[in-house]
Amino acid sequence: MLRVAVVGSGPSGVYTAQTLVQQDPAVLVDVLDRLPCPYGLVRYGVAPDHEKIKSLQNNLRTVLEHERVRFLGGVHVGAGGVAAERLRELYHAVVYCVGAATDRHLGIPGEDLPGSWSATRFVSWYSAHPDAVDEGFVRGTRSAVVIGVGNVAVDVTRILARGAAELSPTDMPQAAFAALAASEVTDVHMVGRRGPSQARFTTKELRELGGLPGAEVRVDPAELALDPAYTDDASLPAARRRNVEVLRDWSARPPGDAPRRIHARFFLRPVELLADGGRVGAVRFEHTVPDGRGGVTGTGRFEVIEAQLVLRSVGYQGVPLAGLPFDGTTGTVPHTAGRVAEGEYVAGWIKRGPTGVIGTNRPCAKETVTSLLQDAPGLLRKDVPDDPLTALRAAGLTPVQWAGWQSIERAEAELGASLGRNVVKLPDWQSLLGAAGAG
Repeated sequence: MLRVAVVGSGPSGVYTAQTLVQQDPAVLVDVLDRLPCPYGLVRYGVAPDHEKIKSLQNNLRTVLEHERVRFLGGVHVGAGGVAAERLRELYHAVVYCVGAATDRHLGIPGEDLPGSWSATRFVSWYSAHPDAVDEGFVRGTRSAVVIGVGNVAVDVTRILARGAAELSPTDMPQAAFAALAASEVTDVHMVGRRGPSQARFTTKELRELGGLPGAEVRVDPAELALDPAYTDDASLPAARRRNVEVLRDWSARPPGDAPRRIHARFFLRPVELLADGGRVGAVRFEHTVPDGRGGVTGTGRFEVIEAQLVLRSVGYQGVPLAGLPFDGTTGTVPHTAGRVAEGEYVAGWIKRGPTGVIGTNRPCAKETVTSLLQDAPGLLRKDVPDDPLTALRAAGLTPVQWAGWQSIERAEAELGASLGRNVVKLPDWQSLLGAAGAG
């Protein structure tokens, strides 16, 4: 029997496990995750008010409940945990599906001021990631600036602009829900350095901003007009053309009197975060114009936007994993069709970079599994333990298995019921591991 470890239980890891058991009737797959909960960014990255996308967990669940797939949560692989060398001894093959664990920086003065955070940290907080810390994100905040015009930027903008009644039905942890429900944010500025035709959000995500109760979207038609593709959008891909159409419609509407305002801004490049009382108080932007080559150039004109909260959403970045090669330029592990070295493979963002949507992980996983199964005859010549779980336990680990995860789910349902809400996520290691142990 071919024994494979898949490190990471997000979509790329689960699709890898699924493809393995579909293509090899004898393979046994252990899906390892540092967290006691499965599903990766579907649980900890998809916005809590996006129930349809979060329902993908049901499809991933089916794979993790397969008779030849085993979930082992709470198993850290890498420095301070199970070494890559040790995994190679326990399994015939190891597939790393560890994503892109950090975020990119702006590299401008003031970026490290209190009140300036990555959107990733904000998302982790309202998604109940057990490593997240309550940084007082929205405390004392009237105006927020979100730097970036991708789907994550739209997500955090939308969450900041939602009211308590809209957030209550979600699985957002209670502390984050209470903080956001009490928020006094009136203005959210979502800012891009380039034009609307180059923004990376999807039209569906963008349109949601226009349907939020108690909020209105404001767009400056003069900023849209700077984009050459704005007035002549026939050459744009369909998705970007729809984005321009939505923004054009919003720009034609007269300002209303909604209590919360979303400002979609373009052709503004952040150059400095300005302090006020020891924390961020504003962002200084330089106005830009198209350079004719797909980029922008500065104009020497500047604008300051008030902000007690600044969230940068300018992309994810992979990090090195001890024992594996790493390309610091791309933030990925070098590979050939997913193959890194004998018995070691990659899939997902750590393989191709933080690109694509959730479904992009399917063909990515299939390519990697094809390489692995081509290597299988040689891999099977290596002796491995009958059950790697025994060796992991002997090393002092107590992996959270599927029954433990089901116990966490029950505890979250019970917590929600006690608070008069639906399912409410457990937000910290102690409560998660306590619930898993009770199972």
